[in-house]
Amino acid sequence: MSVRDAEELEALLGDPADDANPYGFAAAVGRDERDAFPAEFCAELARAGFHLNYLPKEWGGTFEAFDRSLTLVRSAARRDVNIMPGTMFSIIAATCLQLHGSVEQQQLAAEVLRGGGAVGFALTESAHGSDLLANEVALSADGVLDGEKWMVGLGLRCEAVYVVARTGARGPGAFSAVLLDLRDVPAGQLERLPAAATNGMRGIDLARLRFTGLRVPDGARVGREGEGLEAAVKAQQAVRLMSMAGSLGIADSAVRIALDFAAVRKVGRAVLASSPWPRRELSVAAAALLAADVSALTAARGVHVVPEAFSVWAPAAKHVVAESCEELVRRAGAVLATRSVLREGEGGAGLFQKLQRDTAVVRVIDASTLANLKSYAGQVPTLSEGGAAAADPEALSAVFALDAGLPAYEPERLDMFARGADPVLAALPDAAAEVSAALAADPSAAPVAALVEELAAAVAGLGGLTRAARGPGADPNALVDAAERYAWLHAAGCAVHLWRANRDRSLYGTEPGSAGWLGAVLGYLLARADGTDPRRRGAVLEPALDAALALRESGLLFTALPVRLASNRREES
Repeated sequence: MSVRDAEELEALLGDPADDANPYGFAAAVGRDERDAFPAEFCAELARAGFHLNYLPKEWGGTFEAFDRSLTLVRSAARRDVNIMPGTMFSIIAATCLQLHGSVEQQQLAAEVLRGGGAVGFALTESAHGSDLLANEVALSADGVLDGEKWMVGLGLRCEAVYVVARTGARGPGAFSAVLLDLRDVPAGQLERLPAAATNGMRGIDLARLRFTGLRVPDGARVGREGEGLEAAVKAQQAVRLMSMAGSLGIADSAVRIALDFAAVRKVGRAVLASSPWPRRELSVAAAALLAADVSALTAARGVHVVPEAFSVWAPAAKHVVAESCEELVRRAGAVLATRSVLREGEGGAGLFQKLQRDTAVVRVIDASTLANLKSYAGQVPTLSEGGAAAADPEALSAVFALDAGLPAYEPERLDMFARGADPVLAALPDAAAEVSAALAADPSAAPVAALVEELAAAVAGLGGLTRAARGPGADPNALVDAAERYAWLHAAGCAVHLWRANRDRSLYGTEPGSAGWLGAVLGYLLARADGTDPRRRGAVLEPALDAALALRESGLLFTALPVRLASNRREES
């Protein structure tokens, strides 16, 4: 059996608000209190073939497209984000093997993963963190592996592990990869130890793997010597999509809890949802949620169409999704007030505290905020240079028209560095002109048209920003700051392209062609790009809250296209 879509998964897992549901919120909070791995939940998903949704069909999987997998994972993650690493930590090792593994190595991984097992990914080390070039775990010339890897996902239980080890003196080419079948490792050569416990995503299997004179078997080397780090960096671009799904799952539950509370809690005669201050906080939270959805959804489609640009698209989307979701959890907590810090009680108490802790971990699970931005900052100087091919209108139409079919995912087309302009921003001037003209026909859409024009002007100024960041006497943080501005404006560009390509269909439950959600998303993203408080954008954010309230009332996931949730199915049955 394999679940085909998120609605089918929702029906299978039932109403998460039911305290008796083993796949619901109460069970997740209980596991969190015990630091327990979600073994039963993962097993149920394995029976449903959930774990096959990121495996290529030639490996016996059911993967079709990342936008589908993204929605499936966020549907599960809204119940407990631990499901994402609990079932999908192996995606990075699998992607590395797709990139440069032998047929035999791919077959080994496929066999393990089809059976519901795990293939670990051992890259980072405690002493060096994101400074990968300083890693010390070494593979000697005669094939002996020594040293300790840190924070290996599912490391205590994985049947195989992909290890990136030092085989040279310096530089990115000093690292090679091996795939080890841990079922055959002699005693004493490998020790598995729990990693330090995390404050959020409690109970997840994170391990230290200590290699002591481990003799690497013939045929274990993956690809050529010196390409291990390159393959790992490329593979992490796909991994960021799944971490975004985790952030969105948390965000869905956090906003839903706040809206449920605000719909019934009264201050005087008015419910919170209609009182000025809570409504403003909820509007920011809802706009941040829609901005995160736009960023993740379009990235999940973009990796199929322009994977060559994903070295900039992935970190931009990761930054926007992680930071937006962190902010919306904080805004939702402000509305919940005391209930946001309670471990017990009705109305999401206990669960909300788990969400707060979990979002802090998901934010850094595949790269810290700084490491993610630095990977982007190194490419910023190329983004304002040519690249007309990057703005191919047919390619962009395939990304943003949500009813358009996607080409097959080709991981071998991923690159470590962008070879031209960001395709989203390169094509923005024409898109912005068309959208502004379309909005001009509706006087009520004038504020949105003004935001589109503001975005176009901000994008036009990015070249000068980049040159200044590289100029004599520039602030040492200037390139990282420029990368962050690029990221927020990239997401805003995605929103404009998305509206333009789907004017004839309903997005976020609004009427086809409605510009309210677009204005809210642009208002939020432009504020973040400028480093100002989004609340200062005022009423332009409110349509995002109206959309979120309507989606909640209809029992739908907070995403562009409708996904009916289990709770609503139950009410209708």
